[in-house]
Amino acid sequence: MGHESEILFKVFGLGVTAEVVTTWVIIALVALISVIATHKMKERPGVFQNMVETGVEYLDNFFSGILGRERGRRYLPFLGTLFVFIILSNYSGLIPGAGVFSAFKAPTSSLSVTAGLGIVTFIALQYYTLRTGVGHFFKRFVTPVAFMLPLVLLDEIIKPVSLALRLFGNIFGEESVTEQLYELLPIGAPVLMMALSLLFCAIQAVVFTMLTSIYLDEATELE
Repeated sequence: MGHESEILFKVFGLGVTAEVVTTWVIIALVALISVIATHKMKERPGVFQNMVETGVEYLDNFFSGILGRERGRRYLPFLGTLFVFIILSNYSGLIPGAGVFSAFKAPTSSLSVTAGLGIVTFIALQYYTLRTGVGHFFKRFVTPVAFMLPLVLLDEIIKPVSLALRLFGNIFGEESVTEQLYELLPIGAPVLMMALSLLFCAIQAVVFTMLTSIYLDEATELE
C-alpha cells in the first residue's frame, strides 16, 4: 500500500487509481440496492426490503438520539449516505486480496478520499446552518463574544480536517498492519486481524458520522 496510489488506467487524461475504481463499485452497489429496495415496495415487506428498512430505522434512531426526531430525520439523507459510504469503503479493504493486490483498495485508506469527505462535511455544515437562518448563521461566529471570531473560524476548519485525518490514519494503519501480517504469516494472523477489523471498521464509520451529527446539532440548534 505504500502509499503511492498506482494509476491503473486513464480516462480523458486523468489517472484512475484502485481507490477510485473501488469508489465507483461502491456507488454502483448502493444505487442498485436502493433501486431494488424501493421498487414495488410492499406493505408486508419481503426479506430484502425488511433488511433495508431495518438498517434505515437503525440510522434514523441513532441520529435522532443526537439531533432529536425532527432534525434527525431532516438530516438523515446526508448523514445516512455518509455512514453507508464510509462503512462500505472501510469493509472493502477486508475483501481477500484488497491492499495486497493493487487493483482493489479501500477508498478511506487514501487521504484524498477522506479529505474529500471532510470537505463535503464542511460544506454541508455551512449549508444546513445557513438554512436555519442568515442571522443565526452569522451570530454563531460572534457568540458568546465578538473577539472569539478568529478562534471560531479556526474551529470550523479544524473539525473537517480532524475528521479526515482520523479516518485516514485509522484505516490506512489497519490496512498496513494487515498487509505486513499477510507477508510474514500468510495463514492465521491475517485472519485474526481481519476478524478484529470487522468491528474496527464499523466503529470508524460510527465515529465519523456521530461527530458530524454532533457538529450539526451544535451549528443548527436555535435558542
